[in-house]
Amino acid sequence: MSRGLPRLGGGGAMHLARIHGTEEDKVNCPFYFKIGCCRHGDKCSRKHDRPAFSPTILIKHIFRHPEREAELRSLIGQQYKPDGRGDVDAFLDFYEDMYEELSKFGRLDQLVVCDNLGDHMVGHVYAKFCDEEDAADALQVMNGRYYDEKLMEVEYSPVTDFREARCRDFDEGSCCRGGYCNFMHVKPVPIIMIQDLEDEVNEWKKRDNEMRKRRQRERSPSGSSDEGRRRSNHGRRSKDRGGSRHGRSRRSRSRS
Repeated sequence: MSRGLPRLGGGGAMHLARIHGTEEDKVNCPFYFKIGCCRHGDKCSRKHDRPAFSPTILIKHIFRHPEREAELRSLIGQQYKPDGRGDVDAFLDFYEDMYEELSKFGRLDQLVVCDNLGDHMVGHVYAKFCDEEDAADALQVMNGRYYDEKLMEVEYSPVTDFREARCRDFDEGSCCRGGYCNFMHVKPVPIIMIQDLEDEVNEWKKRDNEMRKRRQRERSPSGSSDEGRRRSNHGRRSKDRGGSRHGRSRRSRSRS
């Protein structure tokens, strides 16, 4: 081998892979890699490597944080005072709406709402799906729609491990940076509520699949006699009159 040529080997590639997304990486932004956003935005001196696909989508600034709402309203001369329990209930209603809407596209692995106040993170919602194709469907449909009079801006996120994105001090109740911390302050949701939502979504999907199969059977040529079809239709009508109802209704949950 010529002395003038660089020696090829796996050491350099292994080193780059090891430091990717860390403070040692002088090319890629570690905050964008871990959290999916950066306080410097497009002015960041490091690269924001936006994924072409991901199981996680980010809905930017969609949650109305009570403290930010108070700040914005004070600028236009309106008074708004955060209301402890009322704000908690409003958040849980928001979480329920997001969970049910996103679950229409596929099974959710995690749904995270940020409690941060920094301009680059306030109101962010992260939804990680079990299947990347479901995330793609959700992004395509929800991007550009409105929720609570706010335009939804949806993009793929590089975040797949929220343990690396979360502020451990906040989880332990000791973060000294408050809402302006650059790591995720994840708003807590009662486990029983998440389980309740999962059960409700699974039941809804089960009923929806049964209804779809029933319609397919009605439309497909079966070769049966007219009398047989009439008997089948009569049986279905009887069941319908018996009180079965397709669709979901919101019910009260324990949120404590």
